[in-house]
Amino acid sequence: MEDILAIVLLFGGGSVFLFSVSPIGRAIADRIRNSGRVEAGSVEPRLLEVMEDVDHLRSDVADVLERLDFMERVIARKQEQPRLPAEGEDF
Repeated sequence: MEDILAIVLLFGGGSVFLFSVSPIGRAIADRIRNSGRVEAGSVEPRLLEVMEDVDHLRSDVADVLERLDFMERVIARKQEQPRLPAEGEDF
């Protein structure tokens, strides 16, 4: 069992090393290193885009609230309307 483990670690470690020094491995490492960084010129346009999206969402929420208020009034009006008595019922 220990012999197999040693062989797997030897070949696996060698494969990982060779992959890390290959151009693909270096590109992946560069991407991981730069993933947290944001370019200085790209922040402001992205911020403006996010602010526009927030404004759009606010207007959508306001529209939904108006529709909800309208539907609540319609339902309340239906419940308040007097009903005609059913057959056999007295006034």
